[in-house]
Amino acid sequence: MCCLGEIPDICVAFDPLCHYQTITIMSNGADAVRSALEAAGLANLGEINYNLTAADLYEHAVTYGEGMLTEHGALSVNSVPYTGRRANDKFVVEEDDTKGDVWWGKVNRPFSEEKFNALKARVQAYLQGRDVYVQDLVAGSDEKYSLNVRFIQEHAYHSLFVQNMFIQPTAEQLANFSSDFTVITVPEFKAIPEVDGTASEVFIILSFKQKLVLIGGTSYAGENKKSIFTVLNYLMPKLGVMSMHCSANIGHDGDVALFFGLSGTGKTTLSTDHERALIGDDEHGWSDEGVFNYEGGCYAKVINLSAEAEPIIFSLTRTFGTILENVDIDEDTRVIDLNSQKYTENTRASYTRENIPNIAPGNRGGHPKNIVFLTADAFGVMPPIARLTPEQAMFHFLSGYTAKVAGTEAGVKEPSATFSTCFGAPFMVHHPSVYANLLRDKINKHGSHVWLVNTGWSGGPYGVGDRMKIYHTRAMLKAAINGDLDGVEFVKDGFFGLSIPTSCPGVPSEVLNPRNTWADKAAYDAQAAHLVKLFEDNFAQFADSVDEGVRNAMK
Repeated sequence: MCCLGEIPDICVAFDPLCHYQTITIMSNGADAVRSALEAAGLANLGEINYNLTAADLYEHAVTYGEGMLTEHGALSVNSVPYTGRRANDKFVVEEDDTKGDVWWGKVNRPFSEEKFNALKARVQAYLQGRDVYVQDLVAGSDEKYSLNVRFIQEHAYHSLFVQNMFIQPTAEQLANFSSDFTVITVPEFKAIPEVDGTASEVFIILSFKQKLVLIGGTSYAGENKKSIFTVLNYLMPKLGVMSMHCSANIGHDGDVALFFGLSGTGKTTLSTDHERALIGDDEHGWSDEGVFNYEGGCYAKVINLSAEAEPIIFSLTRTFGTILENVDIDEDTRVIDLNSQKYTENTRASYTRENIPNIAPGNRGGHPKNIVFLTADAFGVMPPIARLTPEQAMFHFLSGYTAKVAGTEAGVKEPSATFSTCFGAPFMVHHPSVYANLLRDKINKHGSHVWLVNTGWSGGPYGVGDRMKIYHTRAMLKAAINGDLDGVEFVKDGFFGLSIPTSCPGVPSEVLNPRNTWADKAAYDAQAAHLVKLFEDNFAQFADSVDEGVRNAMK
């Protein structure tokens, strides 16, 4: 380490690639940050807005036309035309030091170092003379495994978003902040595929060697959050930590529950429970000490949100500091419409966990007593709750099943199955077996109970049957987590090999076995057999990486 000229507060370990992780800031002033950024190749910047408060960022966002205030004080913003993650525009730089660890393919698409460095230089040039927003934040509530992240962004609302979503460093941490990873977000910079080697004008590119993420061409804030989750999914397993796309909460007795699930399965809704303290709603690590949240906030889907079904999250859409992304708003009255899909079905609210009335101290808990895999089965054939063996747990974790409802195309009536391994394939860097083996070992060591819960349809597929009633799902989860199903008789279903309880407090017994809810039993049998075949076809890709018990988990 050596200091820069007359500035003793800035120390940089020089190397030819200008790696951002080498910068240590000994002062929290904007001048010190400017010098550090210049040393990292970001020269001639305009005003550096460093660690602004939420109120300051509100003012900037409104002043510069990025958003408007709603009638209740949330900040409404719009990321059109890109209102969701751009999976086909995400790349990982292929580097000698890391390429052997990466599960290359559709999820982790390789990008050359040469092209990455050229694009980085173009982004650096683009930012010259422009104002930027810089936030120094922490990912990971366990200091033993935490990651210091510097976000450099051209939009104020993105700076507020990451401030909501990640953990604020203490004054002591900030005074000696050393960034382990840097994210540069430039929505107004459009890539040129023929020049930059990207798939479109949008790019999300991770370099584990340079410890740098470049995001451009899209204003969708979720790319910032998920890029760091991807980074942690690479780093944590190397430290023996199970990295998980799940929510987590904790009971009065300290019992921790995890909820894995894809978008739309109820992961956020079901973990936000007034009787149990929330650890986090989306991303966690499971170390030898227990479960810890990666984040400091939540990014909840709010389409069709109601005060009756989800009172806590609903109230947070009407709270200062919350960002409402792509939610329809009347520009005259500033009234929001949570039922509208004017811009997208993927409407979101970003809010800090400090605004949630019941949160777990320190974003942490012990080892999970219960683990829940959530699926929204639009075929209507999976049981509303089932107890899994360790082998079945690995099978369903690697499968990561849910189903999407039928589309709007004329004549299309069948739901479509979605398999996202580890319940988060777009963010998994290592081969899925790495995460599955970690989960298996931790379940076996700590004796966690594993459940499969269907929040989808019953009595028929989507369009025929009905969506599971949320109060029935909550009652089943409460019974499972509180141990009320321990003495109940279980029966094995004839298609998926799952153990189904014959009774559950607060739930009609006929609801528990999905076949009983179908008027046409032959139609159920055909639909269930169809879904079993889809499971088997998907799991063939993992057959060689698991033992026989896992391969035969549905028998």
